[in-house]
Order: sequence, then C-alpha cells, then structure tokens
Amino acid sequence: MDGNQGHQPSPDRAPYQDTSARAVRAVDGRLPLTEAARELLRKVFPDHWSFLLGELALYSFVVLLLTGVFLTFFFTPSMAELDYQGSYLPLRGVRMSEAYASTLRIGFEVRGGLLVRQIHHWAALLFVSSICVHLLRVFFTGAFRRPRELNWVIGVTLFNLALLEGFSGYSLPDDSLSGTGLRIAEGVLLSVPLVGSYLSFFAFGGEFPGHVIIPRLFTVHILLVPGLLLALVGAHLTLVVVLKHTQWAAPGRTNRNVVGHPFFPQFLARTTGLGFALGGLLALSALLAEINPIWRYSAYRPDIAGAGAQPDWYIGFIEGALRLMPAVETGVLGHTISWNAFLPALVVPGLLFGALYAYPFVERWLTPDGGEHHLCDRPRNKPVRTAFGVAGVTVYAVLLIAGGNDVIAYTFGVSVNSLTWVLRAAFVLAPVLAFVLTRWLCLALQARDRARLLTGDPTGRIDQSIEGGFEGRRRPVPAAERYVLLVRDAPRPAEPLPGAPRGERARAALGAWYHGDRVELPATEPEARAVAAVLTAPAHPARQAVEEPAPRTGRGPLGRLLRAVRPRRRRGRGTGR
Repeated sequence: MDGNQGHQPSPDRAPYQDTSARAVRAVDGRLPLTEAARELLRKVFPDHWSFLLGELALYSFVVLLLTGVFLTFFFTPSMAELDYQGSYLPLRGVRMSEAYASTLRIGFEVRGGLLVRQIHHWAALLFVSSICVHLLRVFFTGAFRRPRELNWVIGVTLFNLALLEGFSGYSLPDDSLSGTGLRIAEGVLLSVPLVGSYLSFFAFGGEFPGHVIIPRLFTVHILLVPGLLLALVGAHLTLVVVLKHTQWAAPGRTNRNVVGHPFFPQFLARTTGLGFALGGLLALSALLAEINPIWRYSAYRPDIAGAGAQPDWYIGFIEGALRLMPAVETGVLGHTISWNAFLPALVVPGLLFGALYAYPFVERWLTPDGGEHHLCDRPRNKPVRTAFGVAGVTVYAVLLIAGGNDVIAYTFGVSVNSLTWVLRAAFVLAPVLAFVLTRWLCLALQARDRARLLTGDPTGRIDQSIEGGFEGRRRPVPAAERYVLLVRDAPRPAEPLPGAPRGERARAALGAWYHGDRVELPATEPEARAVAAVLTAPAHPARQAVEEPAPRTGRGPLGRLLRAVRPRRRRGRGTGR
C-alpha cells in the first residue's frame, strides 16, 4: 500500500473541503481575519499582576452590559405618577412615579430581578474603581509616557464617562436618595453664571423636578454613554495591541523588546479564568451583601429633604467639595453668582481632570529625553511624580471624607461645624504634607537601595572576633535584583544656552527641580554601559525616514495597524501574472 494513500481525502468529503476553503478565502479577501488573528496570537502580554487591573475594568463592563440589557426589559423610564399596588406591602397605596414602581417590580416580582439588579450595581462600583486603580498604576509607573500619551487621554476620558454613567444609572429609580442627588445637580446647573437657569430648564424640561429628566437620563445611560464607552474601549485595546505593553525591568527586558506570555494559550487561559472568577465574585456579592435598597428610601418628593444622604464613592468627592465650600455669593450686573456651588462642583473637578489630561505632556516638556519609554518606573525613582500622585489622592480622600461629615459627626458625637473646619484645613495642608513626606520617603528608599548595592544584604549570621567584637555577615545583592535596582530612567536636566529665551530658562529650571532629586547609585563601568544599552529607546520612524526612505506602508504604530488589517494580495490572483 502506498504510504501517502492514508492521508488522501475521501472522495465524498473533497467537494465539501473545497467549498469550505473557497468560503474561507472569500471571507478573508474581504475581511482580513487571518491577518488580524495572526497579529493577535503573536501578541505578548506581561505576567505581572498589576497589568490585570485593566482587565477587571473590561470584564466589569461586560457584566454591566449583560445585566443592563436584562434590566432594560422591565424598567419603565417615566415620571408619570400612579398609586403603587405591587407586592411590597409597606408602600402599597403610596403615590410614586412609574420609574420607581418598575424598579420595585424588578426587585420583588421579576424572577431573579433583585439579584441581577444588585450584580449590576456591584459591577458598576467595580468598573469605576478598577479604572481608577488602573490609572493610578499607569501614573505611578510612568506608563503614560511616549508613545502612550493618547492612550492615557483615552483612559481619563473613560473614567469621566464612567462617572457620568454611574450618576445617570444611580438616578433612574427616582427614589428619595437619587432624587436628592438630582436636586444637588439642579443647584449646580443653576450656579453657572448667565446660562445656569437655561441649562436647568433644558435638562429638567421646566421647573424641578419636571417630567423629562428620568427619560433623558435613561437615554444617556443605555445609549449615549455606553456607545462612547464601547468606542473608546475598542480604541484603547487597539492601541495596546499596536503599541505593546510596558514591562518591569528584569534581566532580558529592555526598552526595545517585549517579554511575556503569548496570547494563546497562556494568556487566554489566565484572562478567561479571571473573567469567570470576577463574574462569580459579583454574583456572590449580590447574593450576600445588600446594596442600594431603594424600598427603604420610598419615592422621591421635592418637598421632603432627608439627612444622611450619601452618594456612591465616585461622586462623593463632589459632595464633599460642596460641603466644605463656605456660603459665598457675588452680585455682578444684576446677576447673582453662587460661588459655593459653582467652584466646588464645576471648577474643582475641572481643575482635577484638567491636570490629569495635561500631565503626560507637561512631564514630556520638562524631560530633555524625547524618546520612547517601554520600561516601567519604580515609583521611588521618580520622587516628584510620586509625590504629586500621592498629593492628588490625598485631596480626593479629604473630599470623600467631607462628603459624609454629617454621618461621621453623628457616629462619633462631634460637632459637624468643627469637623467641617478641620476638613477645610486638611484640604489645604494635607496635600502639601503628603507631597513632602512622599518625596522624602522616595529619596530614603533610594538611599536604602544605594546602601544595599554597596554593602549587600544581611544574612542574619553574626561572627565574634578574637578581640571579642561582633560583626554581621552580609551577602551581595543577587544579580537579577541588582539589575532591577540599577536600571532606572533618570534623565539629567538640560542646561539652557547663554542668552536663551525666558521660556527655555523657565523650562530648564522646572526640569532641574523635577528631575534633580535623586540618590546616585554605585555602578561599575561595565554596568553603566549595560544600563545605558537597556534604556536606549527604539529608533523613531521619522528619524529613520530622514536617513533612508521608508516603504509607503510606514513603520510607525499607524503603519503597523494598517498592515494588520489590510488583506495581503495573493500572488497569481487577479494580477495577470
């Protein structure tokens, strides 16, 4: 028997195989699935746990979409009033909106409705928190630097949209707690100079509470913001694939390569397990931990204001800023400007997020090295950046605590006015103190690294000399850890040329202050050359184009993206050859 006959296709199956092959070629010729799949399978993902924070946000968003679709089938976004006749007896006969009545129906009459609703709420909290922690990781490790500035801007925008999505969904049930939040939002809109009353009238369709705010928030919550989130998540993931991940310094990892696990099968198995674990944890949290029990708050009535109302944590900093701001108003040309609402609710968040958007570009302006950065920074090696980050977190924490000053004062039996004044002082002094202490701690940790490199690590063994003295034994730092300690990006501040413009001198002075804080690490000459080679940035496509002409497809990130989605012309098909 011929040895090849066992591998020949059956005559009955040959037509089906030819048909399937032609179908695959036809689809691939119109949609470059093969090329895209090849690029994805070759994608390398880092193995450090901190890189999973973005995946937590992604899977939380998936859970939000799935549970949100279920809830949409039963929720009625209407402010038309009715007398409740549902199954929850304590509210039977109470006048309420259809939105509130339908939310009660989801919780008490729809099979599994309360579980799904609570999963949705827990997933929303995890979605916002995971984006926040992921942004902190990117900030403190310097992963926002070139060429990833655009991805940082997308991430901050995703965080803003997540806040808007959370607020709009939080307000839909029209209970007394969410109604109080809408009342605060109406006051913030009214505080906008000149156009505040028009903005409030447009949003609420008349005098508060109007009859259109819930339907409009419903449209924003299920259509507008999710669409923007989907688009930006897709753009973010595309840039991650094209630009590659950053990575922690380790032997074999440089500024010009990517080391990690391939997408298939290692990373796919890990990320699939993470997704299922996240879904199970959210379901368990919804089963065991009650959240936002709106049936206890009753329906919202504009003429009733309750004490102790607290928003979700991601909006709490705005609530805290409103409570800390003194009552200040100014009359200008017959118009009253309410600074006590306008400044804390609009100006403070605007400055906070404006600083987040601008920070990568400001740091690049202060850094003389304009190359690409693919190695993560240890936070201790960037004292000023780390100190700024901790100061920002401190501001956020103070405002978040101030958002519950009445509950804290009631719980601990202190004066709410005294607590407010303490928090006002903390809002000014705590960030400065956090900046100074963090900067000092980073330099102290650098000094500790220097001492380890010079003297080694203690072994725990103590020897006694002939004279009766005692001396501790020390061992050299392991080579791999010595590599991590020495590989750090510490650019030298640029000195301005004589007669340079004032802007260049100011840039040099700020750059010297920003990059000047460091503790020099002892390194031999071969180690210094090796570290310089590791930190050498990859050649920029624009510079290569000046020296030698590049192909028309391009070598930069955009060119790689276009090549990944562009179908390759097959030789001998449609070319006349």
